[in-house]
Amino acid sequence: MSEKDKPLLEAEAGEEIDKEISKIDTRFTNQFVQYLGTDRPVMKTIKEVRDTLADIEKATGVKPALIYISFIPKILKSDVLPEQNPTPQDDDILELIMVTGKGVPIRKVMNVTRSQVLATSKLFTSYVTNPGSAKNYIAPSKQLYNWLIAPLNFKLQARRINNLVFITDAGLRSMPTAALYDGQKYLIENYSISLMPSFSLTDTKYVDIKKAEVLGMGASQFMNLDPLPSVPSELTTITRKLWFGRTFLNETFTFRNLKAQRRQKAFGIVHLATHGEFKSGATGNSYIQLWDSQLQMNQMRQLGWNNPPVELVVLSACRTALGDEDAEFGFAGFAVQSGAKSALASLWYVSDEGTFGLMTQFYEKLKQAPIKAEALRRAQVAMLKGEVRLEMGRLRTARSDVPLPEVLAELGDKKLTHPFFWSAFTMIGNPW
Repeated sequence: MSEKDKPLLEAEAGEEIDKEISKIDTRFTNQFVQYLGTDRPVMKTIKEVRDTLADIEKATGVKPALIYISFIPKILKSDVLPEQNPTPQDDDILELIMVTGKGVPIRKVMNVTRSQVLATSKLFTSYVTNPGSAKNYIAPSKQLYNWLIAPLNFKLQARRINNLVFITDAGLRSMPTAALYDGQKYLIENYSISLMPSFSLTDTKYVDIKKAEVLGMGASQFMNLDPLPSVPSELTTITRKLWFGRTFLNETFTFRNLKAQRRQKAFGIVHLATHGEFKSGATGNSYIQLWDSQLQMNQMRQLGWNNPPVELVVLSACRTALGDEDAEFGFAGFAVQSGAKSALASLWYVSDEGTFGLMTQFYEKLKQAPIKAEALRRAQVAMLKGEVRLEMGRLRTARSDVPLPEVLAELGDKKLTHPFFWSAFTMIGNPW
């Protein structure tokens, strides 16, 4: 282990760590509230955070850990806590804090700077987003693992943690954490993973969604965007074969109908198979493409998905301006913005066939998995192990054998094992 991979400071428990956790969650909450234009929530105490994590374990059998990843000023001594809202500097150093339902919080201050972590993350993401890059992503992936995960490994294993909830600083919210690599396995092979904007902004109540119905809407043809030929098959497979619900395609995929259908029936899951984009600038720049218009992200609250709450909204073909702070706010804050408790969305546009494969697996696994993030984990692992593939004009999984649209069948046989195809998909908000 190099010197940069060793902590400068290690601390457990104590009032000072509790204060630091509160400061970080407050800082991130304020940043998202300002960007999204939402109401400021009541801030949750460290006791409420830990009680929630313990309750999740009791309800699901899953053992979660919150992982705060942030940066603190280097000029401070490592054992002094930073001020509430320090101005970001390139030479700020990495701070990791782990919170679990049982066991004291852990704090590690690492001997690596913001600029080093963000540059490595950018390189890693650029390689992962290129499926032709072979395994160039491995070196930066291992380095990020050594900085962000390895320092907490012993405690994660000792406490038998199997669900990681990342609450991260700017620049890291669009990193495909599932593809971090320890030299033998990807992170997703050992843990289910999710991204929260902040704990206080998230509706963390657990609801079993195995009996929830799906409202499936989408479009396969667009005026100025690439077609999504697998969307009709994706929606039909999800709402009629794997799950239960209703499908509305193309001309019926309008704002009015989207709002009306959810008002008529409290669908627990809303699946939107369409283009979406999280862009730089104000929230109004980001959108979900409907049949006849763009639904801007700052209009989503008009859908009323918070009353009663949509348990999960799935946006299956979206992309994010990777590394852009505003786009990251939009992506990580998507569940909050939409009014839903959880969101499943992609950091980049994967491909029509890759999305179809992942979504088919996800809904298959959602029937058995104890939490939503675990269903996603199982789907991603199935893809990286080659259990989801295009073969002889069909999408084949362990349980499904679905004919592909002609335009996708013409692509020939194809494996979807590269992290390009599976690591973009991220559970946002409440992962349980």
